[in-house]
Amino acid sequence: YSQLNFSTLETQTPIKQINFSGTGSSLFGIYIVNAILTVITLGLYYPWAKAKTLKYLYEETELEGSRFTFHGTGKEMFIGFIKAIVIFGILYGILIWGVASQDSTKMIATVIVFYAGLLVLVPIAIHGSMRYRMSRSSYRGIHFGYRGEMVELLKMFISGFLLTIVTVGIYAAWFSVNIRKYIIGNIRFGNIEFSYHGKGSEYFFLLLKGYFLSILTLGVYFFWFAKDLFNYYIDNIQLEQDGRIIELRSTATGSGYFRLIVGNLLIILFTLGLATPWAIVRALRFVFSNVLIEGELDLDAINQTESAYNDATGEDVADMMDIGLI
Repeated sequence: YSQLNFSTLETQTPIKQINFSGTGSSLFGIYIVNAILTVITLGLYYPWAKAKTLKYLYEETELEGSRFTFHGTGKEMFIGFIKAIVIFGILYGILIWGVASQDSTKMIATVIVFYAGLLVLVPIAIHGSMRYRMSRSSYRGIHFGYRGEMVELLKMFISGFLLTIVTVGIYAAWFSVNIRKYIIGNIRFGNIEFSYHGKGSEYFFLLLKGYFLSILTLGVYFFWFAKDLFNYYIDNIQLEQDGRIIELRSTATGSGYFRLIVGNLLIILFTLGLATPWAIVRALRFVFSNVLIEGELDLDAINQTESAYNDATGEDVADMMDIGLI
C-alpha cells in the first residue's frame, strides 16, 4: 500500500498558485492620497497615481515566495499621458471643426475621420499598452515581454472588425479569439512562451448559450455565464518552457462569481464608492485563488531574454478608451 501511495504521489502533476496578500485598508490609503493629489493638480497627478497603485498591487502578488514588481514610473506615464491627450485633442478638434462648419459634406467627412481614427487607435493602444506593461513587469528580476508587431495587429483588428459588421456580429467570437491568440501568443517571460488555444466556434456557442440562458432566467444565469467565460479564457492558456507544457486551470464556480459580483456591488453602492479598494482586493483574491498552474514550471531556470521599453503612450491611450489588458 505504501509503495502504491508513494508512486501515485510521484506521478501527480505539480501545481503552483499565485497569491495576493494586499488589503483593502492599505489600498484605500493609497487611493485617498492619489485622489487628493489628482484633484489638487487638476488631473495631472493621475499618471503618478496609477504607477503608485500598480506598484502596490504587483508587490502584494506572490508566487513561490517571490513577489512581482512593476517598474513603470509616473514620469514615463505622464509623457504618455500628454501624448494621448494630444492625439485625442486632434481627433476631437477635427470633429468640432467639421460640425462648426455647418457644411454637410465636411460634417460627414470629419465624422468618418473621427470614428476611423478611433478604430485605428484601439489596436495601436493595445499594442503599446502590452509592450509597456510587459516590459515594466518582472518576477525575480526577470522581465516579461511582448513581441507582437503593431502593423500585423492593426490589419488583423480592422479586418476582424469589418467582418463582424458584415456578418451582423456573428464573427465577433472568432474576432475576439484571434486577437487573444495573437496577443497572448506574443507574450514572453524569459524563456517561457505563452499561447492561447481557444476556438471561435466554441466561443460562439458559449456566448450564444450564455446570452440565451441569461435572458431566459431574467439575469440569474449571468453569474454562471461569467464563470464560463472566465474558465474558458484561463483553461485555454498554455505556457511552454524548454519543450515542457504548463497548463493554466480555473476552479471558479458560478456561486463564487455570484458572491464576488453581488458583494462588490453592495460594497461600492452602500459606501458611495469609498470602499472600491476593498472590492478590488476581493476581485484579485478571487482571480488568483481560482487559477492553478499545472506542470513542470521551473522558476529557477528562467533566463532574461526581453529588452526594456519605456514608452507609455499606448498605456494611457488604452486607459482613456477604457481598454483593459487582453
